[in-house]
Amino acid sequence: MNAQAWLPLLLLTSATVLAQSTPPPRPEFEVASVRPSSPAGSSGGVRIDGAQVHFGGLTLREYIARASGVRVAQVMGPDWMAATRFDVDATLPEGTKANQVPDMLAALLRDRFALKQHREQREMATYALVLGKPPLKLKESAPDPNPSSRPEVPVNVTVVAGAAGVAVDLGHGASYTFAGGKFAGNRMTAKMIADTLERFADRPVLDMTGLAGTYDVAFEMTSEDSQAFGLRAAVNAGVALPPQVLRLLDTASDPLPGAVEQLGLKLDPRKLPIDVVIVDEIRRSPIDN
Repeated sequence: MNAQAWLPLLLLTSATVLAQSTPPPRPEFEVASVRPSSPAGSSGGVRIDGAQVHFGGLTLREYIARASGVRVAQVMGPDWMAATRFDVDATLPEGTKANQVPDMLAALLRDRFALKQHREQREMATYALVLGKPPLKLKESAPDPNPSSRPEVPVNVTVVAGAAGVAVDLGHGASYTFAGGKFAGNRMTAKMIADTLERFADRPVLDMTGLAGTYDVAFEMTSEDSQAFGLRAAVNAGVALPPQVLRLLDTASDPLPGAVEQLGLKLDPRKLPIDVVIVDEIRRSPIDN
């Protein structure tokens, strides 16, 4: 075969090798703005409106946790990361899938905050959420009358907090409220329950119940326990509390195990190896939009 006959085959082979060696484009938001949250703001979480996504009132520690797929307690770095809050407004590229949003958020953190991080495993004190003494007191939720027709769309999560309590919409019909010493959740999976309890705990809470359904959840506590419950949530959310208030938290009993027993579940203290994200470098303020 002469050189001219070989040329098309060589070109095809070169193009195939180039296609195989070229990395896929990095998932990222089309447009994104980052700005400090308003001190007067009382809502947070994530809202999706078509191609627009809004992250409201989250700390850098929370953003890193969302981008890395870990719990907030598994992000290790400077203390100030849990204090300053930012709002992010971004446009999603057409055809975005839910599992691409964390990668887009990670790209934003690298670009705007010069984030450098690594992962490792550390043995940490945890709570294993397990089945308690029967009977199970969770109530299975009624079938969702309006199931999502587009499960690939990112889930909306919104938080509204005030003097009366807190209300959280977890998306796809799941939600919970905590007010007046009463917790009420709707259409929550066991993982959602564990993740929610962690907001009020001093350590990660891991779902080890084996439960696969969706449940309605309810428990009550005294006003004193309710105060400790709320203070722990404030600390975990990065709220700066006066020293005298923190001392109240140090001396208060932990109401969480007793509350969980009302559900027929149990918090089992264990030390387990946990994946953690170590922040090596990060800016305090974002590079200009």
